[in-house]
Amino acid sequence: MSHSTSAASGGTLSPRLAGSAGSGGGHRRQSATGGHHPHGPASAERPLSAFFAEPGADPLAVAFRGRQAVHPFVGLEPVPEDAVAGIWQRLCETPRGGPSVAYVHIPFCFNHCLYCGFYQNAWHPADGPGYVERVIEQLRRGRDLPMQAQGPIRALYFGGGTPTLLAAGDLARVIEAARVHLPLAPDCEITVEGRIHGFGQDKARAAFDAGANRLSLGVQSFDETVRRRMGRRSNRREVVAALDGLLRADRGAVVIDLIFGLPGQSASVWEADLHQAIALGLDGIDLYALKQVRDTPLTRAAQAGRLVPAPPAHLGDFYRMGSERLRDARWEALSCTHWRSTTRERNLYNLSVKAGADCLAFGAGAGGSMNGPDAGFSYRNIAAVETYQARIDAGEPVVAGLMRQSLHRRLFDSIKGGLERGRLNTAAVAAQLQADTGLDWQALAEPLLVQWQQAGLLTRDGDWVELTLAGCFWQVQLTLNLLQWLSQALTHRQA
Repeated sequence: MSHSTSAASGGTLSPRLAGSAGSGGGHRRQSATGGHHPHGPASAERPLSAFFAEPGADPLAVAFRGRQAVHPFVGLEPVPEDAVAGIWQRLCETPRGGPSVAYVHIPFCFNHCLYCGFYQNAWHPADGPGYVERVIEQLRRGRDLPMQAQGPIRALYFGGGTPTLLAAGDLARVIEAARVHLPLAPDCEITVEGRIHGFGQDKARAAFDAGANRLSLGVQSFDETVRRRMGRRSNRREVVAALDGLLRADRGAVVIDLIFGLPGQSASVWEADLHQAIALGLDGIDLYALKQVRDTPLTRAAQAGRLVPAPPAHLGDFYRMGSERLRDARWEALSCTHWRSTTRERNLYNLSVKAGADCLAFGAGAGGSMNGPDAGFSYRNIAAVETYQARIDAGEPVVAGLMRQSLHRRLFDSIKGGLERGRLNTAAVAAQLQADTGLDWQALAEPLLVQWQQAGLLTRDGDWVELTLAGCFWQVQLTLNLLQWLSQALTHRQA
């Protein structure tokens, strides 16, 4: 299920398969570090026009033909294997100095949902206690290291996989251990991600009693036909009853994901999904476009003609409907994909990692990041559960590799964090660009912004760029294009 990976961007957001609206990408889990990204500085130089939007009557449908990765990674470079141990030791000895979050990964799923590209390990109940013990040991072992011990943590996210598969006692133990061994801020947002199937009121009580104050559940659709096709186990009545029970308990924020563009999900089915979600009185909701990830069961079924997802050009219409229905119900947009109806919902983890917060990562396959005084690094823990557990038992490090972030990561993070919320203070980023590089924002970036404005993707209000509805839909593509253009100019200047 989850996001993330949710990844990143920083930590792992778990992998429910949907990402920012226009990306159609995977939800939260993003392994935040993972491997060389093809859009870094080594890419062939392209003209400015290559980053333009395509003009058309409806920018929701035609602004960009392709769909890029969920979370833009620009400028990452792999650290040579023989240098990883020394750099990791220095990072462990470096206190965190900025906004920070933490991610705990539970890499098991009850079944492989057809759309998900992040499935890793089948769930066997016997695996839960031992895995939780190792995660707790990783938390305990690092509690006195400056990297872990110093600096408040604003948000703690239990993602996967499916954390709600854990037995009630194991779920409570790992939450309690994180609260003991991490310096959580007094108002820390503590999220448990999961799905309705296998998550009864007993587990919900255990999670809340242990300190969780937010549940993020992957519903994707309330429609029973759509749910069955996608491998979801609970029926509509069970989903609605479970959510209603969680809301009545009034123990924390209850947030769900909905995906649009699924096979069999007509406009009327999508409208019914939105109506049901709004009627429940949820605290928050994510709306994600379906992305057909390579080698998933859904993609193979679509290629064989057995299932037919919505055409990519129609996804903007779904997004328009979702945005309008939530607006009419007076929900507040916290980002281009996330809305809230109550002030209990804050969405701190996701907003923080998009804006470049440090992220401590625990568990097999979890991704994190550290912004040191002279360089920033992304990292990932060993993904194989048995190897991860063996390393923990042997008292050995579990980091699998490091990626050095761009020297201009703070500028890039400012842009990513701003556009994630649908706005950007161009005066602030211009000043940062000038101070860091000596380059002129007006000459470098304004021609691109002007073209996007002409294409209907943004408006201007003084120093602020505000994304239109279409701009919010294509926010990931806009962010990636702007970062790639800036990165290319910075690389050319250094050459």
